[in-house]
Amino acid sequence: MSSSPPSASGPVHETVAGLFLVDHHCHGVLTTDPSPEEFQSLITEGDVWPASGITSFDSPVGVAIRRHCAPLLDLPRHAPAMEYLARRAQLGWREVNRRFIADAGTDVFCVDTGYTPDRLTTPSELAAATGRPAAAAYDVVRLEAVAEAVAAEGVEPDEYASVFVAAARRAIATRGAVAVKSVAAYRTGFDVDPSRPSDADVTEAVRRWLAPAGTGRSGDGAAKENHPRPRLNDPVLVRHLLWTAVDLGLPLQLHTGLGDNDIRMHRVDPTHLTDWLHLTSGTIAVLLLHCWPYQRQAAYLATVFEQVYLDVGLTLHHVGPARARAILEEALEITPFRKLLYSSDAYGLAEFYRLGALAYRRGLTELLQDRVDADELSLPDAQRIAVWTGRDNACRVYGLPR
Repeated sequence: MSSSPPSASGPVHETVAGLFLVDHHCHGVLTTDPSPEEFQSLITEGDVWPASGITSFDSPVGVAIRRHCAPLLDLPRHAPAMEYLARRAQLGWREVNRRFIADAGTDVFCVDTGYTPDRLTTPSELAAATGRPAAAAYDVVRLEAVAEAVAAEGVEPDEYASVFVAAARRAIATRGAVAVKSVAAYRTGFDVDPSRPSDADVTEAVRRWLAPAGTGRSGDGAAKENHPRPRLNDPVLVRHLLWTAVDLGLPLQLHTGLGDNDIRMHRVDPTHLTDWLHLTSGTIAVLLLHCWPYQRQAAYLATVFEQVYLDVGLTLHHVGPARARAILEEALEITPFRKLLYSSDAYGLAEFYRLGALAYRRGLTELLQDRVDADELSLPDAQRIAVWTGRDNACRVYGLPR
């Protein structure tokens, strides 16, 4: 599928390179041409520091873009950053998006539409950019966005819980969503009381939340977005949101690990969820997103809890194809093979669809082929693992057509 497949050859390579991926967690891409400053902001989870002389291009992801994305813009590998940006602007965002999204070899997208500080493509526009009539895109409802919209519209504290649930169900039905998502990692972290809060506790927490001092930034990526809506960051309401997700019955995506500087990294280790996972056993699938540097902790949870799955999506394009194998090896050290999913977590820049897919294909091909060569895996097992992680696991969890 990708125009720059892994350098290996043989049956494992053919299986991985020929696989249409299911990207189980991603976002839209820009429908404008970004300025150089905007582009640099979008390739880092940190801030840009123009006065320092440090550029986001001088980073693993910046180097990976110049190495692996430049050829798709008709530039030589490792083209200088300014030449890259000039060529990108010359082609225009429509053609850039088409080239990178089509190249990724993805034909199913599960799109988080709850974070939109920029004008982004819709799920249907993402699918159309592949150029494949059979491509499909599905919505993922971000629950914090629903809760904050309810608060912004005005609600009595003792009515909040029922209004929030009704609004979430309406959003799911209207959009045909296949999952819900929470960014609790950005709001409180996971080291909170795992139990379901009482109605009285929720009412009192809403009263505190909607007090005049309870406004602030909203959304993951909050360090980059000022937002007028009240920001849901009360621990009681975050707990209520997670338990509401259980009641809604759809798979729940949870951001873990790597994020912008609004994250308190020591609080987003997914093992903090252990007691909550015990309490919610037998209910919904829980999908741990990104995970770095906690991919091993996430693998442990996926090994001991039936309902837990993981990906290393955002991580792959930040480490680039050069380190993708190492990350995937750690994620697969003990994880059951039916528990790892592919995602790009692409946001804003279509380059991340290419980098995510390329890093996944190359890293997985290398580690599976080496295990086959060492007689640690049979070839049929390696091929099954590739199809499971790249496509079938997501179809099974989300109930998608295969």
